[in-house]
Amino acid sequence: MSENPEGAMVGRELERREDPALVTGRATYTDDLHAPGMAYLAFVRSRYGHATVEDIDTSDAEATDGVLGVYTWEDIEHSDTPGTIPVETGFLDNEIPGHPILADGRVRYHGQPVAAVVAEDRYVATDAADAVNVDYDRLDAVTDPIEATAEGAPEIFEGVPNNVVTVTDMGDADATAGAFEDADHTVEIELENNRLIANAMEPRAALAEYDDVEESLTVTMTSQSPHGHRGKLSDTLGIPENRIRVVAPSVGGGFGHKGHHHPGEAVAAWCSRELEIPVKWTATRSENYLAGAHGRDHRTTAELAFDDDGTIRGLKAETHAGLGGYGLGVSPALPGWYGRLLASQYDIPAIHCRTHSVLTNTAPVHSYRGAGRPEAIYVTERLVDRAARELDIDPAEFRRHNQIPPDAFPHETAVGANYDSGDYATALNEALDAVGYDELRTRQEDGNGRVDGNGRVDGRKRDDGRYRGIGLACFVESTGGGFESGVVRVHPDGGVTVYAGTHSHGQGHGTTYAQIVADELGVPYDDIDVVEGDTDRIPTGTGTFGSRSTIAGGNAVAESAGEVADKARRIAADRLEAAPEDIAQEDGEFRVVGAPDRAVAFEQVASAAYSRQLPSNESAGLESTTFYDQDGTAYAFGCHAAVVAVDPESGEIEVERYVAVDDCGEQVNPRIVEGQVHGGVAQGIGQALYEQAVYDDAGTLVTGSMQDYAIPKIQQIPMMETRSTVTPSPTNPLGVKGIGEAGTIAAPPALVNAVLDALAPFGVESIDMPLTEETVWRAIREGS
Repeated sequence: MSENPEGAMVGRELERREDPALVTGRATYTDDLHAPGMAYLAFVRSRYGHATVEDIDTSDAEATDGVLGVYTWEDIEHSDTPGTIPVETGFLDNEIPGHPILADGRVRYHGQPVAAVVAEDRYVATDAADAVNVDYDRLDAVTDPIEATAEGAPEIFEGVPNNVVTVTDMGDADATAGAFEDADHTVEIELENNRLIANAMEPRAALAEYDDVEESLTVTMTSQSPHGHRGKLSDTLGIPENRIRVVAPSVGGGFGHKGHHHPGEAVAAWCSRELEIPVKWTATRSENYLAGAHGRDHRTTAELAFDDDGTIRGLKAETHAGLGGYGLGVSPALPGWYGRLLASQYDIPAIHCRTHSVLTNTAPVHSYRGAGRPEAIYVTERLVDRAARELDIDPAEFRRHNQIPPDAFPHETAVGANYDSGDYATALNEALDAVGYDELRTRQEDGNGRVDGNGRVDGRKRDDGRYRGIGLACFVESTGGGFESGVVRVHPDGGVTVYAGTHSHGQGHGTTYAQIVADELGVPYDDIDVVEGDTDRIPTGTGTFGSRSTIAGGNAVAESAGEVADKARRIAADRLEAAPEDIAQEDGEFRVVGAPDRAVAFEQVASAAYSRQLPSNESAGLESTTFYDQDGTAYAFGCHAAVVAVDPESGEIEVERYVAVDDCGEQVNPRIVEGQVHGGVAQGIGQALYEQAVYDDAGTLVTGSMQDYAIPKIQQIPMMETRSTVTPSPTNPLGVKGIGEAGTIAAPPALVNAVLDALAPFGVESIDMPLTEETVWRAIREGS
């Protein structure tokens, strides 16, 4: 790696260069965009969770001044457009159709788009949508994924028995059964991993512009994966992919919600082609709640087998995961993949997991920050705490006893995950030290001399009557995967532009990628621009999700920068009449080793690359393109510790301390790493304590707004204490691992375990998220 004139940039805690524009209102979001002659799209959405559509009367809407068109599925069908978002069916036990972009005679969830209205004004479009009259024949609905599989449950699709789309098995069932037979003890728990709704700053939005002369489509939209959306739009609309351009400007958060295809942008594009004008759609917050993809929604029964000394022998789990009314893309497979992380940090010789992917009359479920990793770690960490309590062993000691040792890597788990590297005990010890674990446990044990009315020492009770509990969560996170494109282009004046197939919507790629390239090229950080989010300017890429950007995108641009640096060195060597191996780069210049007066500036080399001064064996230009594909999966890990105080009279939970110790390998920018942990923990706190999408028996979303769906406010987020260890990954040259989802994985089990620890004197052994005050209050009274 060349020496940067500013010193090494990788590893520096630089402030994100993207932030000034984002926080001062100078960034351009999709809803800021306008096009000449632009019209607005609004949807008529189903008011029922399950029904057949008997008739749609659009006459009043069509007669409204300013309305340009009103469309139903019949119009889509007659236009010879595929009109459905396809399900990737290669792994399914049952064939099910994709999600129609407008209801094709039946609605399967509350809020499903039934008709579309396009008008000159967005308010006219909304009013006209209200004027569309839809006659429904209501059908029985089912919203619980276990109840949906019961005999006599409403059939959501013909040909899908018991509403089960696919069943996934991971691990060896026979070996696991044997482990349970041989073990000294077993514990069993039943868990619900609550359904969540993504609450990005900006709901989904799109501006579609169809060019009838070129027969091409440009869609500017909220996207985490522009090239992925281009392919899905091609499938849905029947337009060749090379005639579609997707642009993602500043996007106000994603969390997985904007990583996959939805009807909104597809209908906007279809209407633009139909009317030959630009059409813009911006979801309202309530529409986002109704019909944006939800997350989680698992019901799990899990068991752990272990011996008297605390050695884990086996784990088994059976999960029913709600998919919603339709599969979206690979969503039917997502629940099954969660089983691959059930080993967490522990050497568990036998694991078996069976997952049922189940259709329900709810909004479709897809990836939400973590996408399977939080569900798996929650199961295992709850089981580990229950087992430690069964044996009366300290939970930290139980974990330490079963952790995979540092010299056992690479390590293949019983469910086929290949862990690359790890030092789990060090992270655990760091978390225990940071939170003052030993002192807290000692205080619980000696009770500070307090005695309750029954003459028992009660060390969990604070002076104010609240009960203090300590919770731990050790975790692993699979990160990276899939190829990524990266282009590094040096311009004739020495400036550098980086083009990456990922997309930054809060991750800070404009900062981290520039740091990487600055070190590789030895040029000033401020001379490097980073471009993402435009399928016409960037080679095909995979996008940003699954904690993959720095691993895949960072290594792609690093490799390209390294190739550019090698070519620049050869050009400099030719100009200096020296061998390339005798050229050193320092302070923005190439110099001959041992002859410092013989030097040429980087800018001169760049200029020469585009002139007739090139060596005879070099082609013109100074740029490189890389399609990087990671060599295996990188597994980040860590340990989070929470200290809570619970009021037994009200059920209120106070988070006294929250400590996060994470290991994401080498850190390009520790400040951005810390920010990602903070954001993830905040979302994890939301799931643990506040958030849950709730449907009634008719399939109506009860929590359809922020008045009913509680996300944590800033005063409900504790000050977080963050630490890190560094265990480089051997899977990629930068040695990095992902960090974007660590907090959402670790926070829920850490907090729930802490609350259960606090409530141990009341006999409370299990409790489901979210831990609302009422939930805790009821658990105390039922436990007592």
